[in-house]
Amino acid sequence: MSYSTLEPERLIQTVEKLRNRITERFPDASLGRVASALLDIARMHAKRSASIRKPNWWLRSASVLLVAGGVTTVAVVFRLLRLRVPEEWPLADVIQTFEASLSVLFFLTAGAVFALSLDLRSKRRRCLQALHELRAMAHIVDMHQLTKDPDRIVNSGVDTPSSPVRKMTRFELTRYLDYCSEMLSLMGKVAALYAQDFPDPQAVGAVDDIEDLTTGLSRKIWQKITILDAEPSRAPAPTVAAIPDSQQ
Repeated sequence: MSYSTLEPERLIQTVEKLRNRITERFPDASLGRVASALLDIARMHAKRSASIRKPNWWLRSASVLLVAGGVTTVAVVFRLLRLRVPEEWPLADVIQTFEASLSVLFFLTAGAVFALSLDLRSKRRRCLQALHELRAMAHIVDMHQLTKDPDRIVNSGVDTPSSPVRKMTRFELTRYLDYCSEMLSLMGKVAALYAQDFPDPQAVGAVDDIEDLTTGLSRKIWQKITILDAEPSRAPAPTVAAIPDSQQ
């Protein structure tokens, strides 16, 4: 087992175990379906990140051929210059031929660089699209915990007609919030798969943005957990029941 790199297989196993924990404790909550979607995304992104790390041999071969063609052109010109008698080839013609060969070398090299940039831009685009999916899912998880207010557990109060139904105990609410925090943390780890062997500055910056987002959202969740752990209950414990699916 390597402790210097993220192993996609073990990451997927961790996401799957979290999905099972959520569905076993809250079988009717839609948070379990979000966890299942995260598991599917983790599997898909493990394959996608591996394919991004693989070199595009067609473009690389084309780049090598272009550079080789330019070098060969210059070599042939120098060979011809050495074979010709100086009196039969004026200096002006020699300079023009030499400049033309250098121009060919320049354009072929530029073509080789462009071919390599196509590979880089294609990988970068695929990486950014994948990270956008994780960013959207992070906001979905945040929406699920948005109405889970610990104040209604530690303090009594009267609901309004538009108040969300809250039937979780203190323990259940703590577990629910903790599951949300774990999901956000795992999203950051899935995003890190793309930067692991693809050190493109834009891709690494996008991965850092995902980690900052998930860390910030998780920090809000842990503030709620801290309130639940610190404050003694001043209200009767609600009835133990699974979360209605319509409220997740």
